[in-house]
Amino acid sequence: MSSITKTTAATETFKKIRSHDKHSTSYISRSFIAGGVAGSLAKTVIAPLDRVKILFQTSSPQFQQYAGSWAGLVQATQKIYNDNGPRGLFQGHSATLIRIFPYAAIKFVAYEQIRHILMPTRQDTTSFKVLASGSLAGITSVLCTYPLELIRVRLAFEVGKDSPVGLRSICQKIYHESAASLRYEYFHFPLMNFYRGLFPTIMGMIPYAGVSFWTHHILTEFCRNSLFEHTTKPSLVIGKLDSSGQEMRPPLKARIELIVGGLAGAIAQTTSYPFEVIRRRMQVYGAYDPSKFVGIWQTAKTIWNTNGFKGFYVGLTIGYIKVIPMVAVSFTVYNRMKLLLNIE
Repeated sequence: MSSITKTTAATETFKKIRSHDKHSTSYISRSFIAGGVAGSLAKTVIAPLDRVKILFQTSSPQFQQYAGSWAGLVQATQKIYNDNGPRGLFQGHSATLIRIFPYAAIKFVAYEQIRHILMPTRQDTTSFKVLASGSLAGITSVLCTYPLELIRVRLAFEVGKDSPVGLRSICQKIYHESAASLRYEYFHFPLMNFYRGLFPTIMGMIPYAGVSFWTHHILTEFCRNSLFEHTTKPSLVIGKLDSSGQEMRPPLKARIELIVGGLAGAIAQTTSYPFEVIRRRMQVYGAYDPSKFVGIWQTAKTIWNTNGFKGFYVGLTIGYIKVIPMVAVSFTVYNRMKLLLNIE
């Protein structure tokens, strides 16, 4: 073999190793794309339900009468459609996509990186480490994209034909609300208005993201190790090694992957839902009274005094309908995108 051939072979081998090195720019960029695409498709599937759920959670006066029943869900959807047409069901979805692509991308990339640090090989994998990796990944993604989340919620909250539903007008409205700057009056920093509800969001993300990734991991391993044939296309990974030098395993069948993702989403939603209700209320308080800042404990007290324990779970049924397909699609598309982009 000539020296040129040897050099070429060595170069190709080096590129292949680097492409599967989880800390390489190539791996991170492809993982970023896979996560962003997965999150965007998942959110698009459930966009109409997402808007109705936000209106229920935030006790919108025009929609409170519909909350709490399946018939109310249908009636609320019909009202939105009658008032604003099909576009009304996707109001705020453009802001959702602007937010969800980087949010999902950062979440999956952060999970991969943190997991690889805590668990460099399969033998190092434990339930606690998977849970911690998911929680830290969720917190990272929230801190990076929270203002976009608040804008998306406020866009979805605005109802009626005369409501300012434009992205620019909503941003201007939030910026000039004085609630957050009242609390930070010595700093005069109106950008803090875009971080209403951040604390309960982080509190809710710890169990949501952690339990979601943990449950998905546990159920995936169960399906792989069960007596039933739940994997497909082993030829895709035969002879391929992951970043730790171990043989890669074939993916689950699509329907099994969807079921596993759906169950992971349902369990995660149940554990974190009260925090979601609290943060939704805090996010829209500026629309009710821009001159007043309402903290997390006052918000929780208001919910308790108004509706009791069940107030923290208002809209949970819609939450299940929304989260189960969303998480199922998200995990499934992400895993398939990883195969498509040739990353473990």
